[in-house]
Amino acid sequence: MYKPIDLRKFAISQLEYVLGENPMRMSYVVGYGLKYPKYIHHRGSSIPVDAKTGCRDGFKWYDSAEPNPNVAYGALVGGPFLNETYDDFRNNSMQGEPTTYSNALLVGVLSGLVATSSVAWSF
Repeated sequence: MYKPIDLRKFAISQLEYVLGENPMRMSYVVGYGLKYPKYIHHRGSSIPVDAKTGCRDGFKWYDSAEPNPNVAYGALVGGPFLNETYDDFRNNSMQGEPTTYSNALLVGVLSGLVATSSVAWSF
C-alpha cells in the first residue's frame, strides 16, 4: 500500500525527469534549463512578432532551419519516445507540440506539490 509520502516522492521524481533528470539531459519545459526544445510545433513561437503574414504564409517560418524566434516559456512539449529520444524539429508535432492536456497535468502536479508543502505555509 502506498502512503502519501510515496506518492509525493513519485510525483517529484516525474517532475525531475521532465525538467532534465533524464537520459537526454534535456528539459521538456520550454525555456527551463540550458537544454530545452527550440523548434516546438507552435505557430505563435515560430512566426516573428513583427511578421506581416496571411493564413497561408506561415510555411515560410514553419520550414525555417532557424530556432523559433519566440520562446514559449513554461510550455511542456510531448516529450521523448519510449527509446528516450527526442527529435527537435517543427514538423514533429507528436513530440514537440505543447498541448493543453499535457500542460494541465503539469500545472496540477505543481499545484498539488505546493499546496501540500510546508514551505508554502511559511509565506
